[in-house]
Amino acid sequence: MARTGRQMLGGNEAVKDRRVRRKTMKADARPVQRTTTISATIYRDLREDILTLRRAPGSPIAEKAIAETYGVSRTPVREAMLKLADEGLVEIYPQSGTFVGRIPIGALPEAITIRRVLEEAVVRYAAERATRSQVALLRACLERQHECDAAGDREGFHKADEEFHALLAEISGYPGFWSIIDQVKVQVDRYRRLTLPLAGRVGAAIAEHEAIVEAIASRDPARAVETLKAHLEHLEVSIAEARAANPEYFTVPGSADARI
Repeated sequence: MARTGRQMLGGNEAVKDRRVRRKTMKADARPVQRTTTISATIYRDLREDILTLRRAPGSPIAEKAIAETYGVSRTPVREAMLKLADEGLVEIYPQSGTFVGRIPIGALPEAITIRRVLEEAVVRYAAERATRSQVALLRACLERQHECDAAGDREGFHKADEEFHALLAEISGYPGFWSIIDQVKVQVDRYRRLTLPLAGRVGAAIAEHEAIVEAIASRDPARAVETLKAHLEHLEVSIAEARAANPEYFTVPGSADARI
């Protein structure tokens, strides 16, 4: 049946209306997606700065300056701050401002213990299951650590150290263990960075890693556990020393937690 001009015009208008509505919906959705992306970027960048101590514990954070740096409003900055506050990395005081969270000294022993218990299981399973090629990967990681130590690259060593422990978990058959440890050790990582500049600490850590690898290569689960314990033991022993050298970076025992 032939369509009249009015019917065709009405059909065209309906199509145009649907196109306009789709364009409007897309335009409305863009800012939400962009805000979410920028908030995640700000969170990631600030978190990295805090964990690497580029932003020192207790130092102020100017939300306005961060918003200007990224060319955004304060909304995505605020979203990032709230997420960091949930991790204990930022302290927000409505009447005073926003600050990098101090390292909660009272929480360190528990976090270190959780890590030790989980990694004991990791190295035990790794010693039982590691293949020769996997042991070779561990030794290659040790070489990278030696190279970073020789170059005085503490940040590079820290990354190689993380890679080493994540690889142990993968070899054990339980890579998820490292994901859990990674969540638990956020504050421990900040504290650990204070111990790396200590004379001989990086070299000692590498020697401890080598002992763990040799136990795994020998398929000796008991020795792997003992060497792992010895490796992590210094973390608790060094807490008092690190706090004495940087008292302003740590919370006072018994003080109230950060409040939002």
